[in-house]
Amino acid sequence: MSFFKKLKDRLFRSSSKLEEGIDHIVKDGGVEDTNLNDAVNLNLNHLKPTPEPEITPEPTPEPEITPEPTSEPEITPEPTSEPEITPEPTSEPEITPEPTPEPEITPEPTPDFQEVINSSHKSTKVVLDDGGVSKPVKTSFFKRIIGNKNKSQIIKRALDDEMLEALEELLIASDMGVETAVRVTANLAEGNMGKRLSTQEVKGLLANQIAEIMDSVAKPMPIFSKRPQVVLVVGVNGSGKTTTIGKLASQFKMANKKVIIAAGDTFRAAAVEQLQVWGDRAQVPVLTAPEGSDPASLAFEAMTKAEEDGADLLLIDTAGRLQNRSDLMEELAKIVRVIKKKDPTAPHNTLLVLDATTGQNALNQVEVFRQISEVSGLIMTKLDGTAKGGVLVALADKFGLPVHAIGIGEQIDDLAPFNPKDFARALTGFDN
Repeated sequence: MSFFKKLKDRLFRSSSKLEEGIDHIVKDGGVEDTNLNDAVNLNLNHLKPTPEPEITPEPTPEPEITPEPTSEPEITPEPTSEPEITPEPTSEPEITPEPTPEPEITPEPTPDFQEVINSSHKSTKVVLDDGGVSKPVKTSFFKRIIGNKNKSQIIKRALDDEMLEALEELLIASDMGVETAVRVTANLAEGNMGKRLSTQEVKGLLANQIAEIMDSVAKPMPIFSKRPQVVLVVGVNGSGKTTTIGKLASQFKMANKKVIIAAGDTFRAAAVEQLQVWGDRAQVPVLTAPEGSDPASLAFEAMTKAEEDGADLLLIDTAGRLQNRSDLMEELAKIVRVIKKKDPTAPHNTLLVLDATTGQNALNQVEVFRQISEVSGLIMTKLDGTAKGGVLVALADKFGLPVHAIGIGEQIDDLAPFNPKDFARALTGFDN
């Protein structure tokens, strides 16, 4: 299964919310496309005359009966040759009754025609079998009309100020933020005001505008020639840092990079164990320290070890910390200072892992973490668990920080490079 397919399937909460909202907005004040009404009328005109040619050929059996009296001259000469056969005219009544089949055939069209009359109410189609006898085929006439109408019926609404305001409110509700929502709707209005748009067309226009905003931030994590390249991973509690580090380590390992992980979350034993599981899976060494020890010291020792082993990448995990806890944020600042003492150019990458379910709070997290650790890129996780995936659009629009990857699950292939077009289509539910 492609990552876009997973993204689309797992963003159902976000996409369904936007899709339902857009559909409601278009239908509220929209009208059915008149061109489609003409198509329905054509279907009606096509269906109405079809019974008539099927019934008109039915009188053709009558000429087959009228020539039958020609056989009588063959019988009349017989009495002349044999007077003893004169009593045989009694058999002539056996021949004369043969026209009696005429009433047997002529009445047949009448019930068939009556069935055709009834078919206008019962929606029954009449056809002729090989013997020329009509037989009904039960196909719901009105059901076919309604079915065709439902398949082709599309509601369209003219794009006006009221519709733009409704779309703006919908985007704000998806956590896209006021400024970003206004920007998206303003760009959507340009060149489209007054046009009658369907739900699918509105979704397509929104997807284009979102992709345009996010196109400039879709960048993979840069790889430098400096060895070891130090990657510091930060974020609040429960954002998915540990799992993200494990996935990154595994993917870099598969790309033939020598990777070392430093379990810098020395306050949570579960984080160390989780990293060790990922390290075993990816065959990547994990450096640990006793519980409660100084994470800055571990970072320094890990850099020394990575240099000695000739590692390409050193991924340093950090403990989760709330952006409003000044003491914890100061501890993170200390880790950065110690790293710079070892290598003034490090950390070469500082990845902020964000939980999509936090919504607009992610904006505050970016602001605070940028001040402390000079965030160089973002990774958004848990997009499969939120109905407000629009926050990633707000982050891109406000900060312009590179979005390296997004996560939609717990499996190793559930973290992938960020693709703005795929994300925009999945978010809006646009599937064309």
